[in-house]
Amino acid sequence: MTANDVMHISPIVPVIALDNVDDALPLAEALLKGGVGIMEITLRTKQALQSIEKIATQLPQMAVGAGTVTNRENFKQAIDHGAQFAFSPGISEGLLQSSKELKTALIPGVATASEVMLAQNHGFFHCKLFPATVAGGTAALKAFGGPFSQMRFCPTGGVNLDNMNDFLMLPNVLCVGGSWIVPKDAIQAKDFTKITARSQEAISQINKLFET
Repeated sequence: MTANDVMHISPIVPVIALDNVDDALPLAEALLKGGVGIMEITLRTKQALQSIEKIATQLPQMAVGAGTVTNRENFKQAIDHGAQFAFSPGISEGLLQSSKELKTALIPGVATASEVMLAQNHGFFHCKLFPATVAGGTAALKAFGGPFSQMRFCPTGGVNLDNMNDFLMLPNVLCVGGSWIVPKDAIQAKDFTKITARSQEAISQINKLFET
């Protein structure tokens, strides 16, 4: 799976922190039911790797990857547990090289023109703008469109139901990332129907944007 493949799965990439591995499958099923076929499980919790593994082995129709990947070690751990791709909050030459060596798609995080150049010069044309709203939001992405016309982005950080379409209507944005669609209180309450409803609401709003 290439980075381009990853960023075309769904217009929304849920960013998820799981504290309980038992929530992994019900959450994945709730997202699929809501029309979202991808999950970015961040490596911020002790249960992250087990959660990735559980989804990868028991629900193969869900594309599952790791977020908050910052070095080769946790990149490889994620792959060993079934991650099909990785998102990083930042970018480094070491991480880009690891992606090539491990033969697994990486969507590195960028916030400046210099970082976009670093990605592009290493053959990475799909990046996460992070933190999106702090890094200039839609204005930054429009500015990047001129000198970096080949680059495609997944803005994450400050993206929500109210502003996601502002990002998605830009030609260099393929998808948006965010945690709003999987609120932590809903996961803790095991209210997975709420997550399905949020997914359906978001997908419906996006579909209206692209109706002809």
